[in-house]
Amino acid sequence: MSRRTLAAGLSLAAALTVTTTPVAAADQVSVRFPSAKFPLGTQLVPTKKQTSVAQGIDLYDVQAGRASDGYTVSVLMPSGRDYGMRHTAESVLAQVEAAGETATLVEVVRPSVADAPSQTVYMVRVGTWKLEEKKKADEMVAKLKDAGLKSRVDYVGDDGHDTTGPWNVKVMMIDARTFRGSYASSLGTSVAAREKVSAMAKAAHAVAAVNGGFFNIHTAKNLQGEPVGASVVAGKLLSEAVPGRSAVVLKGRTARITEVSTTVTAIAQDGSKSPVNGLNRAAAADELVLYTEEFGAKTPADDGVDVVIDATGKVVGTRAPGADVARGTRVLHGTGVATDWLAAHATDGTTLRIDTKVVDLRKRSAIKLTPDVSVIAGSVGLVRNGKTKITAKLNGHDSLNMILRRHPRTLLGTTRNGSLIVAVIDGRQPGASVGANFIEAARFMRWLGAKEAINLDGGGSTAMVVGDKVVNHPSDGVERGVGDALLIMPK
Repeated sequence: MSRRTLAAGLSLAAALTVTTTPVAAADQVSVRFPSAKFPLGTQLVPTKKQTSVAQGIDLYDVQAGRASDGYTVSVLMPSGRDYGMRHTAESVLAQVEAAGETATLVEVVRPSVADAPSQTVYMVRVGTWKLEEKKKADEMVAKLKDAGLKSRVDYVGDDGHDTTGPWNVKVMMIDARTFRGSYASSLGTSVAAREKVSAMAKAAHAVAAVNGGFFNIHTAKNLQGEPVGASVVAGKLLSEAVPGRSAVVLKGRTARITEVSTTVTAIAQDGSKSPVNGLNRAAAADELVLYTEEFGAKTPADDGVDVVIDATGKVVGTRAPGADVARGTRVLHGTGVATDWLAAHATDGTTLRIDTKVVDLRKRSAIKLTPDVSVIAGSVGLVRNGKTKITAKLNGHDSLNMILRRHPRTLLGTTRNGSLIVAVIDGRQPGASVGANFIEAARFMRWLGAKEAINLDGGGSTAMVVGDKVVNHPSDGVERGVGDALLIMPK
């Protein structure tokens, strides 16, 4: 008899409706670790170990939940994804059954968030095995491969439905009343290269640090340290914003979560203006891109042109592209029609002013780029005015994988009195730590007392460094090089 069943009991939506969890902590005057039950899973009282890192900085090692999830095998759709529309999934299910295996059709509801509606898709799964039985799941993948079906082993805890955990979390609480240090950002030795958080923290003599925002893995390998979104280091704009996306603005010992936009304009001596399309990244057709001495790579070796500008704004040379940016200079690189503008308005000996503006979109005002100001691009907004508000689509992460499924997370929040909460939730470690999805991450940050919160980069990038030591367990097994880092400085 056919086992073509719709596994309603396995629907991944039920556990992800936004539940009412006590969030009185969001109204507290100062930052302190909550005494309420852990907000995820069965809401047990977590175990925690508190360590004083420095004046006003406390680190909490938090353990909660227990392992009860095991493994299953997900059969891939013709698209290569593990989910599809119902008619596609039913066709795949029939192929599995024709191969002599029992399969289950699983309805998956990606829950709605603030800027994206819910979505229903379907998966085809074969078998369930206990945590210690992964080898049996591997054997099923091999059997399906012999039958011409592509599949993979999945840990059920990653799905996003009800789980008992466990969770391994590090939480750093920085009390605005007593903290005497400051916040900063770092791109490491250059914009282009990726670097470990521990190396950036050590070079800056930081007390602690966490990884920053997403970096561009879809560009040339030697440029993959480039942040995806706004980056300001010591008052200098080094990467343009993706308009409207979340960011944290750091100034001295204050941190503000907002959305930002950036505008860069080249103004020639004759008054002609041209928008600068990008900073310290690969150039596309008909673009004007500015490279600063922090870039750390050669300008694009394409059919464009480089105009070299000294520290005073004087054009000191025009050259073929594909060379380094010398210390004390900047390079405007034009492609296509942008080369025409440079030829007409950026001749040797003239001056060329670069006007830079970073706008706080919540305040609707420009951010003064003083040396004590840094900006780190966030990934997704999670909490706004003490309430869950997940802006996944606005920030380019509204997929099933990002909203629903659990991953390691690096989370940043601010409290009502301006204290900072930084948390890393380990994940992708079956039996040790299950991670969190966006809804759980928002719930967790509200529980900790965040009035505003964002998700930074996560996955294998998630790392928290205290002193010279990585205190969490990165999911790659080793610390990964990343684009930028948030530094907590001693003064």
